[in-house]
Amino acid sequence: MNKTLIVAAVASLAAGSALAQSSVTIYGRANVSAENQKNIGAVGTQRVLQNSASRIGFKGTEDLGGGLKTNFILEHGFNIDTGAASGPNFWSRQAEINIGSDAYGMIRMGTFTSEAYFATADYVSMHNHDTGTSEDKLYAYLSRNTNKIAYRLPEFVKGLSLEGAVSASEGAPGQGRAWDGAANYAIGGLAVGAGYQRAGGSSAYAGRALYDFGGFLLGGYYQREDNATLGVRNLFRVSAAYMLGQSEFHVNLGRSGDYDKVAKSAATQYTLAYNYNLSKRTKLYAFYTGVNNGDNFSFFGAKQGAKVLDTKSLALGIRHNF
Repeated sequence: MNKTLIVAAVASLAAGSALAQSSVTIYGRANVSAENQKNIGAVGTQRVLQNSASRIGFKGTEDLGGGLKTNFILEHGFNIDTGAASGPNFWSRQAEINIGSDAYGMIRMGTFTSEAYFATADYVSMHNHDTGTSEDKLYAYLSRNTNKIAYRLPEFVKGLSLEGAVSASEGAPGQGRAWDGAANYAIGGLAVGAGYQRAGGSSAYAGRALYDFGGFLLGGYYQREDNATLGVRNLFRVSAAYMLGQSEFHVNLGRSGDYDKVAKSAATQYTLAYNYNLSKRTKLYAFYTGVNNGDNFSFFGAKQGAKVLDTKSLALGIRHNF
């Protein structure tokens, strides 16, 4: 009887130890704004509730010992204004498992966003996390998020991260592989990054820099896209933010040149924004944004027959992270 009790106690302690090494976290974001939009979704002016990349996710980790850990992330996007799913599949935003350590780096597999995008366009889009009507409409996103495997190198130099990824063709006719890679380096107030993408005969590379002056941030990126159909174009974006107490003041400007095979395809995008942080997780925000499309090409917005229209939006919103 005593031996049985001892064995049971040991088993209970072992189970408790295993459970202590594993954890699962529920997280997400609810982000919605009331907007007065012009030529977005439909010709003319309309007043809408605009979802901005709301999501709910689950992430977990297990310590395997010796510095090795395995992690999973499952993230579902939804439209908070209607309750409907915002992606083609339930876990379209992210469905990933990875394994790695500080010494050997990390292998990632599943569905996840390009690190080239995070290293460049997303990094300088500070006012509303590069979502909704004010997201960067000019950036060329060529990566394919699905059927993906990536390797993130260990941090050989403090502040430096490197990652490369490939999306398998999966035998789909004409799909082919997609490639992307990214580098990030931070030292003091300076953060720089670079990204490369290639898919379907098109390619793009970009470089980014952002400097924190202490309450004032100034950054931007440059991208060169070689589109298999439209030709080559150059684009850039500059952004600035000033943090004053709970307030944030943002301004950004993006400009895309003509595709060399499409005359009058240049475009400009601009945003003025103000955020007020009610807490670390909740903020109120307002912005005015617009895209001035070229006469022969639309990056965003509705068309009226063959006529390409410009877009504008005035928004008041709330974002809560949980």
